[in-house]
Amino acid sequence: MIDSHAHLDDARFDEDREAAIQRARAAGVQKILTIGNGRGPDDMGCGIPISEAHDWIWTTVGIHPHDASKVNEEHYALLERLAVHRRVVAIGETGLDYYYDSSPRDIQREVFRRQASLAKKLGLPVIVHTRDADADTEAILREAAPDRGVIHCFTAGERLADFALDLGFMISFSGIVTFPKSQALAETARRIPAERILVETDCPYLAPVPRRGKRNEPAFVLDTARFVSGLRGVGFEEFAGQTSANFEKLFDKTS
Repeated sequence: MIDSHAHLDDARFDEDREAAIQRARAAGVQKILTIGNGRGPDDMGCGIPISEAHDWIWTTVGIHPHDASKVNEEHYALLERLAVHRRVVAIGETGLDYYYDSSPRDIQREVFRRQASLAKKLGLPVIVHTRDADADTEAILREAAPDRGVIHCFTAGERLADFALDLGFMISFSGIVTFPKSQALAETARRIPAERILVETDCPYLAPVPRRGKRNEPAFVLDTARFVSGLRGVGFEEFAGQTSANFEKLFDKTS
């Protein structure tokens, strides 16, 4: 089992980060991808020390759309320098968030476009966050044309799912898919081709049923995987093996 998207640098892990990592290992999680957004563009390398300390944890570098307004040219140079680190396997998460609008939308689009283009230049996958911004997400991905990537924590509709699949992207589901009011999302998770699906925690956020109300952590990816495997009518072990193979195909530096 692999947690394809976690935020192990988050302050909510400061008291027990190592214990949470070991709980994941004991639960059967074989790899974790911890995301390099940190507290903003100056902190993109936050996942590197964690991944250097654990040979089964990998990391990324990127600028979250919430932080797009903080970016200057020096940050793009930093991003490119960090992206070649041996433990960095992707650019992201990046993308668009028109729900919170923490940064102006035109700036979000430019920062996303620059990162998607860098992913293509470096031959790395891009990890995409999109919320209430499907049309602009599609337009930028068409324009920048990264070679591969994933729509993480997928919550959008069938159109964006089909677009992502047409691009050759993968689609990752978090604990949201287990929530009782997520029937439409569950149907999307049921129909995604087996070779294109990933699961994640997005911890410390979005703990799945039956852990809702708790701080999420990588061990809980098994709850989401069990739920989705049940939706799809396949055994848990088969689903875990398939999603792990998908992860290693996308993030090929980890295999």
